[in-house]
Amino acid sequence: MRLSRLLLIPFILCSLKLSAQDSEQFPLGADSLPQAGVPKGELVEYTFEESSIFPGTFREYWVYVPQQYDGTKPACLYVCQDRVMYEAPTVFDNLIHKGEMPVTIGVFIRHGRVQALDQPNSLDRYNRAHEYDGLGDNYARFLIDELLPEVEKKTTSDGRAIRISKDPNDRMIAGNSSGGIAAFTAAWERPDSFRRVFTGVGTYVDQMGGDLYPSLIRKVEHKPLRVFLQDGSNDNNLQGGDWWMANQTMLSAFQFSGYDVNYAFSDGGHNQKHASQVFPDAMRWLWRDWPKPLKANPNDSSRAPIAKLLGPESEWQLVSDGHSFTEGPAVNAQGELFFTDLRTGELFKSNPDRSASVFDKDSGSNGLQFGPDGKLYACANAYQQIVAYETNGSKTIIAEGLGSNDIAISHNGNIYVTDPKAKKVWLISPNGEKRVVDEGIEFPNGVQFSPDQSLLYVSDTRGQFVYSYQIQANGSLAHKQRFYHLRIEDGAIQTSADGMTVDNEGTLYVTTEMGIQFCDQAGRVKGIINRPQNAWLSNVVIGGPNFDQLYATCKDKVYVRSINAKASLSYQAPITPAKPRL
Repeated sequence: MRLSRLLLIPFILCSLKLSAQDSEQFPLGADSLPQAGVPKGELVEYTFEESSIFPGTFREYWVYVPQQYDGTKPACLYVCQDRVMYEAPTVFDNLIHKGEMPVTIGVFIRHGRVQALDQPNSLDRYNRAHEYDGLGDNYARFLIDELLPEVEKKTTSDGRAIRISKDPNDRMIAGNSSGGIAAFTAAWERPDSFRRVFTGVGTYVDQMGGDLYPSLIRKVEHKPLRVFLQDGSNDNNLQGGDWWMANQTMLSAFQFSGYDVNYAFSDGGHNQKHASQVFPDAMRWLWRDWPKPLKANPNDSSRAPIAKLLGPESEWQLVSDGHSFTEGPAVNAQGELFFTDLRTGELFKSNPDRSASVFDKDSGSNGLQFGPDGKLYACANAYQQIVAYETNGSKTIIAEGLGSNDIAISHNGNIYVTDPKAKKVWLISPNGEKRVVDEGIEFPNGVQFSPDQSLLYVSDTRGQFVYSYQIQANGSLAHKQRFYHLRIEDGAIQTSADGMTVDNEGTLYVTTEMGIQFCDQAGRVKGIINRPQNAWLSNVVIGGPNFDQLYATCKDKVYVRSINAKASLSYQAPITPAKPRL
């Protein structure tokens, strides 16, 4: 048996005595057995069948309340899938009594099932795989919005009201097999509700997409989670994958990204025997240093590109609020920010104090970009025009009679404009001539140059890829390729890719439903930056006094955060970044 050195030494020595012949005989320690003089908590069974998230389902659940809970203040929370497992009530009695974990209310939940109308001649519909193995936030929402509020309506046998802490630092979730991946998914999707995770023989294989987690852990912005994994080399090896290999791959991903992770690996099989044996020590480790809060900062061992890009102090900060739908951010040579309100038609300039002043009350614009002449160019789609603003706010019509959404202007003055409704990309030459240079992308949206301005990138909101073109001497586009392979949310059919920007190393930043995906020059996603709020993320640009701040327009607000990268400004002379690692 292999066990992380962070666990208690007496347990390690005991466990190492196990041989292959008795690998399934994982004896429970004293903490998992009733002890004399230890107050015993109360365990009560209930049923729940009022879910709108999983309609028509019926399920049993159990609530454990320790004797030390007096009802005067909210208790910590432990949620476990499937049923009461790991001798948890007894373990909690013992550890709470010894002060090795906080006073904690346990909620143990069976998966839902839609009961057959013609019993016993028809089978129930069993929701376990659907609820537990599926990705996304459905099961987390079921717990947070439906079941836990129901639990808080209960009282103990002696009348104590059940009150559960809403602080995510006080909440743990656990499970075995599919229940294990359900626990992790709930915390991954909602770290605002769960931050401590225990999984036994977790099903991180392709039952319903769980095999994606190792790559997501490596790429998605670090989450404030502490995770304990248990598995054995005789775990399942089925059509969805190899559980033993999958759990090791999960561990490797956590370690790569600098998570607070621990593990207990053995030669056990697909059951809860080993998990039950290690459970008390895992609880000590998961609750250690409580109530010190868990934070979303990777440790120094992180090798994740996103950790290097953001750094430990980078967080989204509000720049401007009170709009209806922000769009089109652009920065001038001084790093000043301009953006639009798509619904009101107003064009704003952001002030140093993070207020915003109206630059044009009726611009009708969305996409913005500065040109080599210092003018601000705008897609005035409301008027079927492309316009240019002087620094005093006066404007000139550059082209008209075309739809437009986003805009890119090269150092030589060529203007490229996307027209989603017509599925076209336009070129407007410095002399004002306009012509279509591409057709056929389902929803061409964001448009951007490579730093050397030899390539043009166009995002497809309704697809999975960002297209790449080689720019010819006359401005036409050649060698069209679905090039940047973006990640798609589970259950979605498109990335919702919108605005883009690029840094001076050739990294492309794309706003999507999942967040800001940043990609290397070879077309691969290196990381995904969280959206600043759960709303449409329309565009990004790198600006600020030192051109190392990432601005994002997200529905009614504009945000900024620091990054360890510098902007590539297309109105300046082209630059040639280093070759990509292939």
